Amino acid sequence: MGPDGARPADVLISGEHVEAIGDLDPPPGAQVIDARRMLVIPGAVDAHTHLDMNVGAVRSADDFVTGTTAAACGGTTTVVDFATAYRGETVAQGLAKWHSKAEGRALVDYSFHMTITELTRPAEDIVAEMAEQGITSFKLYMTYPGRLMVSDEVISEMLRAAGRVGSLVCLHCEDDAVVSSRRAQALERRFTEPRWHAWSRPPSAEADAVARAARMAEEAEAACYVVHLSSAPALAEVRAARERGLNFYAETCPQYLYLSAERYEEAPQEAARYVCAPPLRDGWHQEELWEGLRAGHLQVVSTDHCPFTAADKSGGLSGGGWKDFTEIPGGMPGLETRLALIYQRVTDGDMTPEQWVESCCTAPAKLFGLHPRKGELTVGADADIVVFDPSSERPLVPERLHMNLDYSPYAHLVMRGWPSHVLVRGHLVARDGEPVGDAGWGKFIARGPSGTP
Repeated sequence: MGPDGARPADVLISGEHVEAIGDLDPPPGAQVIDARRMLVIPGAVDAHTHLDMNVGAVRSADDFVTGTTAAACGGTTTVVDFATAYRGETVAQGLAKWHSKAEGRALVDYSFHMTITELTRPAEDIVAEMAEQGITSFKLYMTYPGRLMVSDEVISEMLRAAGRVGSLVCLHCEDDAVVSSRRAQALERRFTEPRWHAWSRPPSAEADAVARAARMAEEAEAACYVVHLSSAPALAEVRAARERGLNFYAETCPQYLYLSAERYEEAPQEAARYVCAPPLRDGWHQEELWEGLRAGHLQVVSTDHCPFTAADKSGGLSGGGWKDFTEIPGGMPGLETRLALIYQRVTDGDMTPEQWVESCCTAPAKLFGLHPRKGELTVGADADIVVFDPSSERPLVPERLHMNLDYSPYAHLVMRGWPSHVLVRGHLVARDGEPVGDAGWGKFIARGPSGTP
């Protein structure tokens, strides 16, 4: 599958790049992968991961070895993780820390967004400094006060600075005034179980924050990207912004497309595994999000991959056990399973193969300055290629996956379709859902300005 849609063709790889596409004869001595009855697509790009990240006393379960190994097995050939400059750190210090976590350890290629928790210098200087390092996107939070949240003034300043040079601001959109008030109400009434996590972060809080983000982006005349959008009201605000002509983009994640708030009604220790922010929503939101993808109001499916083992979920942020929902580390897995999960809608006839590739491969590459090197099967691009077998079946049980977890939120599902071969820059990194070779092949990719999907 290429930029013009699906067609029968041969793909010739020379070194790390695609040399030719068409009706080709293999050169003498060439290694040949028989992809008849398969889909040959560009390697998937996951623009939202949290690998090797400290959260309280615990750390996300996947580091750059296990996380990128899982990515390769599931058909993702590039990840964009979040480097963070915590308060008291410079952006250079934050970036250096994440480089040290990843260098020489990744099986697939990677890049970084820079998370800003305060402005210690003018935003223009930070944006320019990061661009020189190949970092052209920034994340800011509208919640988590005292640790990550920044003011609207900081968001506006970053939007203006980024917009002038084609960098992209990504926002975690939840109205903190609502979240803080509801959390306090729940705890005052001694409502401590995971279901109250969802109650404390209602869809209206997400929608109000998205609307606020759109107003700031409009005033700054800058593009903006909403991460992990989870609800129909928030989607309506994205659609309204786009209909006003704004360069306003959004992603959703598999957990919001497949799982619902019913999970919070399970026994508390099991329900804790589904705590994430925004939380899982009532089931009716799911079809609205699927329709948003089909209609193009949502451009990207990412994962927000931030897994914790069952023991770490039970141990809480302190490691000594959680007493209420605010002490549960938030995050869910998805890096290995995303491509196949979204493909299920292709098999059901509810999404075209082109829409599947666009949302998982091409659009994230374009939005985050990786295109045309990544995200599209075209001559001259990196030979990041997935040979996807529509006839392969794989249950999403932990024993068949490579994420560093002892449970799977999707263990009740069997996928119809899975990658048979995954190549990163022409190098085979996974075959039939199992890793091939050692971590270290993946390298840092410096990115250019944001594009338009």
